[in-house]
Amino acid sequence: MKKSKTPLGCAGRWRAGCAALLVWVLFGLASPADAQQAGVSRKLTLKEAVSLAVKNSRDLALARLQYGLVQREAGVDRSVFRPNFYTGTGAAYTSGFPLIQGGGAPTIFSLSYDQQIYNPPLRGEQRAAEQRAEEQSLKVDATRDAIMIRAALDYLELAKVRHSLDLMRSERLSAGRILDATRERSAAGRELPIEVTRAELATARIEQRIAQLEDREDALVNEMLDMLGLPQDLQIEVSPEDLPGAATPETKDQVPQALENNIELKQAETERKARELKLRGERGGYWPTFGLMGQYNILSNINNYSTYFSNFTRNNVIFGIEVKIPIFAARTGAAVAFAQANLRAAELSLEKKRSEVSLEVRQKTRRVRETDLAVDVARLELQLAQENLRVVQAQFDQGRTSLRDLEAAHLEENDKWLAFLDANFGRQQAQLELLQTTGQVSQVLQEPEGTAAGRAVCFASNGGNGKQFCCSAGGRFE
Repeated sequence: MKKSKTPLGCAGRWRAGCAALLVWVLFGLASPADAQQAGVSRKLTLKEAVSLAVKNSRDLALARLQYGLVQREAGVDRSVFRPNFYTGTGAAYTSGFPLIQGGGAPTIFSLSYDQQIYNPPLRGEQRAAEQRAEEQSLKVDATRDAIMIRAALDYLELAKVRHSLDLMRSERLSAGRILDATRERSAAGRELPIEVTRAELATARIEQRIAQLEDREDALVNEMLDMLGLPQDLQIEVSPEDLPGAATPETKDQVPQALENNIELKQAETERKARELKLRGERGGYWPTFGLMGQYNILSNINNYSTYFSNFTRNNVIFGIEVKIPIFAARTGAAVAFAQANLRAAELSLEKKRSEVSLEVRQKTRRVRETDLAVDVARLELQLAQENLRVVQAQFDQGRTSLRDLEAAHLEENDKWLAFLDANFGRQQAQLELLQTTGQVSQVLQEPEGTAAGRAVCFASNGGNGKQFCCSAGGRFE
């Protein structure tokens, strides 16, 4: 018995192992389809969303391509100061004196060389083109900042909309209970019919608001999926976050930072410098230009060449320096005048931009301060509504108030929550606009994870309804 049992046990274990392997393979093959049908979701943080938006942005890819084109264009202007070789041959009929087009002797093969050594107008064009390439690089930075702000706003708004939807659905339940109670009281003759209509109107407005929020949620999700380069059937999860390293409303600190880091101001300064280099080059047009030149020809003794020349040499080389001395150059004077006017316009534009940036920073700093105060007011109103709800709840438990009054207190608390969420999102918008003006968008939204400014501490609300206050490390409530 023992001898026959051992092989059967091994065979049984072998069959069990094969069966397990087969199940694993079938499960592995079926899991992607099952996962797709079940709807895969992905939880994103604010920084992850911003990073994906920058990585997958078509606008940023186009801006970088344009920057590469401008660099190639500057390389074309630089090429005249580098060696240039040309070669060629051809055939033509001549009659009389042996000439070819351009006045040279008939050649079988020609190799020419030229290179500019000192040519101030062309050098000015080259340096101006390099400055404009730098300006295009700043445009790439501006495009990146705009994408980061757009992604951050969409993320923050989606979190706000979903939180608002939760509140509105809770408000719909409370409004439904109020409507039922009002109808009962009206049927019993203790309430006027107009009160029923008023309760129905409140319920209809809540349904309308929920539909608007659901449409906005759908639009934000589709926009974020496209911006972040994610599959359209992917479900994304977001969470309420405060801006990491949020802008502080200190005008005296923000203005110098904006004058130093504002991208539009840097572009204006780069354009002014490009026009200054162009003017410097045009003024150098009054001075001689120097260049290297050379040529190697293999001549052809055709068309009675020996009749006109006593000696014939087949291989001929020319190499030397070409100097051009301007005696009267009308173009140089006109070009200098044009460059001076261009430079003056760029300087005025730069001064105007500095003034605009300074005023804009002060305005946006004041707006950040106003939205901070609006958040504080909304937070206090919410706390007051929660305290009132707690009082009404205690009265209801003691039988001193009706269910309708309790649900009305819930509605008031939900309204204050919605107002608080709107005020908080308005503050975040103002902060992002200020960060863009001061040129700190990438510095703030790309700083390392785990900073204290991005963390939040949450605690339950007083109403006992599952809502939470979230206080960031900066002392603000969410």
